[in-house]
Amino acid sequence: MHATLPLLEATDFPAIRRGDLQTLQVNLGYLCNQSCVHCHVNAGPTRTEMMSDDLIDLIPRVLQARDISLLDLTGGAPEMHPRFRDLVGAATAQGVKVMDRCNLTILREPGYESMAAFLAEHRVDIVASMPCYSPANVDQQRGNGVFDKSIAALQALNALGYGQPGSGLALNLVYNPLGPSLPPSQQALEADYKRELRAHFGIEFNALFTLANMPIKRFGSTLISKGQFASYMQLLKDAYQPGNLDGVMCRSLVSVDWQGYLYDCDFNQQLDLPLPGQGSRPELHSLLVEDVHGAEIRTADHCYGCTAGQGSSCGGALN
Repeated sequence: MHATLPLLEATDFPAIRRGDLQTLQVNLGYLCNQSCVHCHVNAGPTRTEMMSDDLIDLIPRVLQARDISLLDLTGGAPEMHPRFRDLVGAATAQGVKVMDRCNLTILREPGYESMAAFLAEHRVDIVASMPCYSPANVDQQRGNGVFDKSIAALQALNALGYGQPGSGLALNLVYNPLGPSLPPSQQALEADYKRELRAHFGIEFNALFTLANMPIKRFGSTLISKGQFASYMQLLKDAYQPGNLDGVMCRSLVSVDWQGYLYDCDFNQQLDLPLPGQGSRPELHSLLVEDVHGAEIRTADHCYGCTAGQGSSCGGALN
């Protein structure tokens, strides 16, 4: 795999600093039941990296110490961590909202049949990968048969109340472009998704988040192999919108890797660009006593992916 960090480190991206910490985003490990082309963490069925029990038990203490309102769980497939349910239960018992970044197909795998009901019981927000409403496009990006399993999972979630008006059970979908292009208008694409998924499958959901593909890890390596890395970076830079700087996720989020190290965002985590700090590499336990408000945010050229066009963050477009 081609390394992308050497192509990104020299940057003219504007300096930015943190606001109030509202979200703790935790990567529970890289084990996943899928291996998607666009995956920026190279997750898959053969990965063995997994967060330790000690770190799992530390997370609720950090949530309380920093008065964090949202625990954002990601992976891999976060549900495959054996302590996933313990962590969700501990966080929700403290009144913290939990978000599960779900690939949908995990809910159809043997051993996970009760996961959807568990998520509904704890009123976990679901952010689900769904790169298209077309079977061919989804299977091209995520593997054969993924579309049908995803549809079945969405229908099961709808039956539990997810995405239904008045239920309070949020079901949001995520769109990534298939190749080196910017996402289309989030508002227009959301209308298309809702029309097609309702008409053909009876599926309801709350919102569509459009995310730009980051030129790192698996996707970045593919760009290099195809000779498209430089042109994609130029596309991102040409589409830069300074107004998006105020809403980028790193201003209110800290990302934690499976080993407990801290980063400004999930993308910096995958590039091994740790949270700036004095002395040793910042770790999760430091948040028990340290406030990161006003701290410098570490940037590189991939940050243009969050500020290009309509903007891109964990919650979709920024404008």
